[in-house]
Amino acid sequence: MSNLFGTDGIRGRVSLDACDDEGALERIVDERLLTPQLMKLLGEALGRCLPEEGEGSQVVIGWDDRPHNATLAAWLTLGFHASNCEVVHIGCVSTPMLHYGVLETNSRLGCMITASHNPVDDSGIKVFDAHGRKSMPAYESLVSETAYSLSQEDREIDDVDRQAWMKPDSEHSVDHAAWLERRLSLVQPIFESSSPSNALLLDSSKGHAAHWLATWLQKQGLSVEEVSQDAPAMNDGCGAGELSPGQSWKWYELSTSGHLLIQSLTTQGVGTLLGAALDGDGDRCLLVRETNDGVEVVDGDDIADAVLRACPKAWKVAASIESNLKLLSNIEEDANMQGFETAVGDRWLSHALAPCVPHQEQQPLLFGIEDSGHIVLPSPHPSNSKDWSLVGDGAMTLLLALLAFESAGIDSMQKGWKKRLSVKNPNRWMWDGRNELADTVEAMVRTHLELAGDVGNWERMGLEGESNLMLLRCQFNGMDVSFGLRNSGTQEKTSISLRFSEPEPGFDAMLLMRSVQNLLLRTFNPVAY
Repeated sequence: MSNLFGTDGIRGRVSLDACDDEGALERIVDERLLTPQLMKLLGEALGRCLPEEGEGSQVVIGWDDRPHNATLAAWLTLGFHASNCEVVHIGCVSTPMLHYGVLETNSRLGCMITASHNPVDDSGIKVFDAHGRKSMPAYESLVSETAYSLSQEDREIDDVDRQAWMKPDSEHSVDHAAWLERRLSLVQPIFESSSPSNALLLDSSKGHAAHWLATWLQKQGLSVEEVSQDAPAMNDGCGAGELSPGQSWKWYELSTSGHLLIQSLTTQGVGTLLGAALDGDGDRCLLVRETNDGVEVVDGDDIADAVLRACPKAWKVAASIESNLKLLSNIEEDANMQGFETAVGDRWLSHALAPCVPHQEQQPLLFGIEDSGHIVLPSPHPSNSKDWSLVGDGAMTLLLALLAFESAGIDSMQKGWKKRLSVKNPNRWMWDGRNELADTVEAMVRTHLELAGDVGNWERMGLEGESNLMLLRCQFNGMDVSFGLRNSGTQEKTSISLRFSEPEPGFDAMLLMRSVQNLLLRTFNPVAY
C-alpha cells in the first residue's frame, strides 16, 4: 500500500476514463493519473476519517480554473455524501480562500482541487482541517489506508442517488478582496512606509487572481497591469511556477526567455521592482527587480530579509531547509528573534509557528519563509478579532513585500550562496537518506570540502516531515554550510541543495553539486551510462 499524498496534497494528470476503485489507486500510484473515481474514493475516505478537532460533518470544497475541476468536484462531493457528510461548494477560488472558507463556514474539513503550479492538464487535492491548517503526514497515511480498504469493499450507488449526491447541499461565496483589505489594515501599521509608486506588471498565472487582483491594487493607488490573460493556459509560460530563486536575465535575453512576465518588462531604474508573479492557485509570490544589466528574481528569502530590516522587532520566524543560510544565521544571532528550521512545504512552516500564535487583536510578529515564494503569515479569524490562523497567500505576500522594500530598500539585501540541482528519474526509490548510497554521498561531500578548506562540527541528520532527507551541516572556513538531498514530494525528481552563509564559498561549489548529480544519474539510470 502506498501513501497517496506528497509534499503538498495529491497531484496527477487528469484522465476521465472510467475505472473501478482499485484501478483508480493503481493509476495515481503507477502512472500519476488522477481520475474522477479516485476523487470519489478520496471523498469517502476523508468522510470516514474526519479530524478529531471540529464539530459536525460539514466539508467545504473549492477549485481553481482547470478544465476538468468542476467534474472532479462533483465526484469528490459524491464520495463525501456516500460517507454521510454535508457538502458546501465555494466554487472557483484561490487556495488561501479555501482556508478562509473553512473558517468562515465553521466546517470540519476543507478540500481545494488544484495542482498549484503544475501544468494545466494536472489537477489534485489539498486538504485542510477545521483550523484551516493543511493536512499532516499521519492523517494522510490514515486516509490512504482507508481508501485502500474501501477499494476492497462492494459499495454500489444507484444512478438516481449518484446524480443527486454529486450536487452540494449548499453554496457559499467568499470575498478575497475584502479579506485582503482587512489584513492589510492590520499589517500596515508595523511598517513606517507607504506603497511604492512605480508601475508594476502583475502575472497571476492566469489563475483566479487574474480576474480581480490588479483592479483591487489599482484602487489602493498602485499602477498595476495584469499580463497573464495573454497566456495560452494557466501556468503555461507564466506565473511563479515558471520562475526560480536565483534566476536572472540580461536585457537582450528577455525576449527569448519564454516567460510572459519577463518578456514584458522594461527598464525603470536599477533596484526598481518591475513585476510580481503568483502561482496558479494563488498561495505564493515571487518578484522581479531591475539590476545593472537586466533583471533578477526576488525570492521569499529576499522578502523575509526586507521585512526583518524594515521592522527590526521580536519576530518568530520559520524557514525551510532551502532558505538562505545568511538569513537564518542573522536570526540566530539576534537575541530578540526566534528561528525554526523546517521541512520543505508551507504546512511545516505553519506547524512550527502554530504554538506561537497569541490571542490578541494586534498583528502577531510571526512569519514562515520558503524561497519559492511561500510566505506564511497570521490571518485574523473571520468572526473573532483575537483568534488567528496561519496561511500562505500570494496577494498578501505581494503587499508585505511592497511595504517592506519601501521601508528597507532593495539594494542592501543580505545573501548567502545557495544553489539547487535535480535529477529526474524513474528509480528514485533507490534513495532513502540512510542507505549505502547516502553514505557514499556524505563521503563525497565531505571529501570535496576538506580538499578545499577547513571543515569542523560535521553533523548528519534528518528532519521531521522529510522521511528520506539527508541533511549535512558543518563549518567550512568559518562559514555555516548545509547540504540537503531529498526526493521531491510534488514531482518525479530528487533534489540537491547546497547553501553557504556567505555569498562566496571560496571554491567551485557547483563542481561538488554536479559530482553528486552525476553519481545519482549513474545510480538511478545505469542503462544510460
